[in-house]
Amino acid sequence: MMKVARNVIRLSLFLAIVCVFAHPALAQPAAVAGNAGSEEVRAEGASEERFNAWFQATWIESRHGNYSAAYSNLNGSTNSLSRLAERSWTFSASAFLGLRLWEGGEAYLVPDLISELPFSDLKGLGGAIQNGELEKSGMAQPTLYHSRAFIRQTWNLGGSIDRVDSGPMQLAGGVDSRRIVLSAGNMAVIDVFDKNSYAGDTRAQFLNMGFLTHAAYDFAADARGYSDGIAVEYYDGPWALRGGRFLTPRQPNQLRLNYQIGQFYGDQLELEHRHMVREWPGKVKLLAYRNHEQMGRFDDAMAAYNANPSVYNAANCQSFNYGSNNASAPDMCWVRTKHIKMGAGVNFEQSLPGDIGVFARALASDGQTEVFSFTSADRSASFGGVMRGTAWGRAQDAVGIGYQMSFLSGSHAAYLRSGGIDGFVGDGALKYSPETVAEIYYSWGVTRNIWLTADFQHIANPGYNADRGPVDVYNMRVHVEF
Repeated sequence: MMKVARNVIRLSLFLAIVCVFAHPALAQPAAVAGNAGSEEVRAEGASEERFNAWFQATWIESRHGNYSAAYSNLNGSTNSLSRLAERSWTFSASAFLGLRLWEGGEAYLVPDLISELPFSDLKGLGGAIQNGELEKSGMAQPTLYHSRAFIRQTWNLGGSIDRVDSGPMQLAGGVDSRRIVLSAGNMAVIDVFDKNSYAGDTRAQFLNMGFLTHAAYDFAADARGYSDGIAVEYYDGPWALRGGRFLTPRQPNQLRLNYQIGQFYGDQLELEHRHMVREWPGKVKLLAYRNHEQMGRFDDAMAAYNANPSVYNAANCQSFNYGSNNASAPDMCWVRTKHIKMGAGVNFEQSLPGDIGVFARALASDGQTEVFSFTSADRSASFGGVMRGTAWGRAQDAVGIGYQMSFLSGSHAAYLRSGGIDGFVGDGALKYSPETVAEIYYSWGVTRNIWLTADFQHIANPGYNADRGPVDVYNMRVHVEF
């Protein structure tokens, strides 16, 4: 029944798009809503775009060599990163299709093609997965699906007119500085929340998933990173306030979403302030999230195992788990029930003289429940900077350097130390230490539409385990967009 409802919602969106193409009245360019200044914007050539289409393709190749490890997959646990040399790659191709439906209304459809080969079946790294393009359900065989299909409605409320340039999931035109924006449909939570100008696009900026967003931000998403939901934003000059509710997966880190949105959901709230330091713009964002999910607590799994280890162990699981064969370890499969998971964080960015931008993020989750949708981290922090190549006559080039840290709660570490595993980590034992990654990249603009990037990452304590690593990862990325 839930699957039928989901398909009806998505089909309705596609039919709306078809109707717009078919209706001659709605197919005309829309007028810019707002005050009289809108006419001046149009007079300067900023008339609204009726539709656009953008395309991208990205190939990322990763390799790590042999590294030292005191043990791997101990006693039948299954989530160690191989200590032997490995190769990983991803290929993605996307079309970003946008259409103006009516005054203030826009529709977007993004079909994606992806294929991948991860390190160690995507196991063994917590908040520092080396390639943010990797998906938990991916395979080497190319898979076509739509990553996004949503409607955005803007209600202009006055103020000055802000220019909007044409881009992926963005139609050119003008919007009022005071406005309400509603987005509803199939999209990624981080399409709206926790955006950062210098760290957040693994196809063009830092590759490591720890820089994509807060590593400890367990935002509602399926195994590919997308969800169905609604987000509302209010803009008033330098301030913005956002709120949203999105569906969570039926099982942790799996594809099927749970459409019982009254019982299981992920809420987020974000406050943003834009500022100027002389003539250089910056932003500060405060984010909080709260998930209602059918998930297990680390302490409960440990208590169940200690009460009867011959029964409540990982090898005996009859319901969903991650395939551990460790009969001497606890497992979440025995204790999943309704729980709440919360977290809060800050996101900062600032442009500086010399075409330099710096950023920092930090977020803490409560650390009591298992990872449900994102990376294995309970607290995380990252910072770094990006410099454009204008200083050496290469305006399309960029160099970036960043450092990211992920941490576990005490109960999470105790669970892994006892041989438990979660979605990504669990070596069968643990000598706990924060997992860190230092990353540096150079992006070379070969032509106006093609970039070639060399990237190096040094990952210490993979899987939060000081008995393993460090691991050096060498990456190469080819990105095309037009």
